[in-house]
Amino acid sequence: MWLRASIILKAIIQVIILFKQQRIFRETSHIRHTSPARKSCLTCVAVLIPFRNRHEHLPIFFLHLIPMLQKQRLEFAFYVIEQTGTQPFNRAMLFNVGFKEAMKDSVWDCVIFHDVDHLPENDRNYYGCGEMPRHFAAKLDKYMYILPYKEFFGGVSGLTVEQFRKINGFPNAFWGWGGEDDDLWNRVHYAGYNVTRPEGDLGKYKSIPHHHRGEVQFLGRYKLLRYSKERQYIDGLNNLVYTPKILVDRLYTNISVNLMPELAPIEDY
Repeated sequence: MWLRASIILKAIIQVIILFKQQRIFRETSHIRHTSPARKSCLTCVAVLIPFRNRHEHLPIFFLHLIPMLQKQRLEFAFYVIEQTGTQPFNRAMLFNVGFKEAMKDSVWDCVIFHDVDHLPENDRNYYGCGEMPRHFAAKLDKYMYILPYKEFFGGVSGLTVEQFRKINGFPNAFWGWGGEDDDLWNRVHYAGYNVTRPEGDLGKYKSIPHHHRGEVQFLGRYKLLRYSKERQYIDGLNNLVYTPKILVDRLYTNISVNLMPELAPIEDY
């Protein structure tokens, strides 16, 4: 009985949240298509969200992020890249898919790679890109607001379109949890960039608690990371293969993909 009541209460809360989202979204500067004549837009931001079985997080995420991006006077759109099928979760490849599809949709200058369970605590953490790649989520509550290690690049990051293309995007070979952000850090530095972070408490984030249902660690990540430099320009945007199903919603564009492992085994690297 209590379980049923809890489920009903959760459904009611989600309906209320979605109603509020649609109300505030009608007032947003969100864009989905721009004129082909526009060559650049320094405040146009595509927010990419890798996704699988986190439906309870999406309403909270949008309710939190939309007012913040509005306050920062950004033109923005959300792309939820949802992995279907039974293969291990490939967060990095989902980001590559989202990037490719977003580039077809509009003229973007900045791309934010954002986990759905990370919420910024300070709305002055500006979601724009600069001359160097940006790590926004520098201080996570689950790490006691301390950077776990110098090369940590997880949670929320941002690159210009030019930067992301230059590093050949994320690697596609990381199937399961862990390692893809460390590989991205390597790619950024091999391409001659440095990573910047927000100063002081601007980079504080809260993590929404969740159950790691069906998530597995990628045991081959350390071997791949040893060969980041050799793999950078043979594994990424340039060897990405996928077939998307796209649904345009009021709040976001949903891109569903059934990803398949690369033909080349990890041992070949």
